[in-house]
Amino acid sequence: MVKYKKIIFLLLLISIFFTAGFSKLLVTPKIVYRVYLKGESLGLISSKKELNDYIDQKEAEVKEKYDVDNVYAPTDLDIVKELTYYDKISSVETIYNKIKNISPFTINGYQIKINGVTTTDASGKEIKGKTQYIYVLDKKVFTDAVENTAKAFIKEKAYEAFANNTQEEITETGTIIEKIFIENKITIKKYRIPVNKTIYMDKEKLSQYLLFGTTKPQQTYTVKDGDTIEDIANNNRISTEEFLIANPDITSLNSLLYPGQQVTLGILKPQINIVEEDYIVKDEDQNYTTVTEEDPNQYTSYSQVKQAGVKGRNRVTQRIQKVNGETLSVVTVSTEVLKEPVQEIVVKGTKKYSSGYFQGGYGSVIPTVGIFGWPATCSTISSNFGWRWGVLHDGTDIAGCGYGSNIFAAESGVVVESGYRSTNGQYITIRHYNGYYTMYAHLCNGCRYVSVGDVVQKGQVIGGMGQTGFATGVHLHFAVWTGFPYRGGTALNAMSFY
Repeated sequence: MVKYKKIIFLLLLISIFFTAGFSKLLVTPKIVYRVYLKGESLGLISSKKELNDYIDQKEAEVKEKYDVDNVYAPTDLDIVKELTYYDKISSVETIYNKIKNISPFTINGYQIKINGVTTTDASGKEIKGKTQYIYVLDKKVFTDAVENTAKAFIKEKAYEAFANNTQEEITETGTIIEKIFIENKITIKKYRIPVNKTIYMDKEKLSQYLLFGTTKPQQTYTVKDGDTIEDIANNNRISTEEFLIANPDITSLNSLLYPGQQVTLGILKPQINIVEEDYIVKDEDQNYTTVTEEDPNQYTSYSQVKQAGVKGRNRVTQRIQKVNGETLSVVTVSTEVLKEPVQEIVVKGTKKYSSGYFQGGYGSVIPTVGIFGWPATCSTISSNFGWRWGVLHDGTDIAGCGYGSNIFAAESGVVVESGYRSTNGQYITIRHYNGYYTMYAHLCNGCRYVSVGDVVQKGQVIGGMGQTGFATGVHLHFAVWTGFPYRGGTALNAMSFY
């Protein structure tokens, strides 16, 4: 009897469990929402809208900071509808607290993609441009910042005249801007911006970033008595152009500084390439040539100008391309001769002194030492000697003469280098009898006309202008050094010799 009672009890128990389970299957499933963040489930909520409203309500500080009406969920948050019998639903507060510790909330704005421009380094190796993203709430902040950046490299009056189509036509000489554009490819789209990103609210801050690559305060300097803009710039390894850009209140190199004045020392690292293409007509001097006549009746120390040289005058038309204020290309379209130069004739004695006579401790083999002769057939300087963007440009770039045009020895001397280097391309270095060295770089291939050991005379054709090595256009990189270039010597400003 006891045995039967146990069996009956077990059957009743099974029946109870079966009935409970079956009744549960008859319950209608719930519509809920599963919240995923970075692919991981945070839990279930009953209303998607309720979570979004809660986020918007709790992030009042973000709305105030950016002056926006709404704050939204992170971009990597997904909310997926589900049907479930599971009754454990999380509160939106619980989900919110989980989210804020993992991913940033977002606001409506714009994402600006700036594609980097591919360049080559000093060795000729291709460097792929860095693509970057900038975030703004108002597109006008970006366009205004770009305009500010352009005005940093282009004279404001010239920029405004181009923008307003009010440039004066060239009558005889003058310059007009034909094009201004950004070399980088830029795309702008509406975007939910994570609030942990740098979001630019005003054009001044963004302009600073586009110019200097940072929004951090730039180094400053306190002006001392006797300081000039050029001295301050050179001592701090920046160009005078960079100094003026970093100090917009100082309008020109002739502006007076006063002791105690605070100036900014910013090294430019432009984040976009502002390209300016100019059409220019100008009058420039044409250097005269000098020929020597020998007089056997005069001693070797004798030198007399028989006919004074007179410079000619040419009207030159050129197209010039600048990137961020730096001239990269000069193409001479035409040259009109306004006045022919007059050749200089110098008479030099060839009669030697007796063997017992000693002249000035040097002997008679020393050629006449004078001011350096101009090394090219044209005089357009595309880039000066000096610091630019933290790097010393150790020579003067002369452009516009044309590919293969003659390059001349600036002074008599001995060729100590004639070869190829990745940075200089085809180049020649001459050691002069006055203790200086001159270097002529970026010559065209096959255009080195002298070899190591050759003795050259002032004005002798030694090469042809080209674009070899690290060069963005046809030009001559002309440098003057005391001591051997790049072997302990010191680069000097070549223009100080003219």
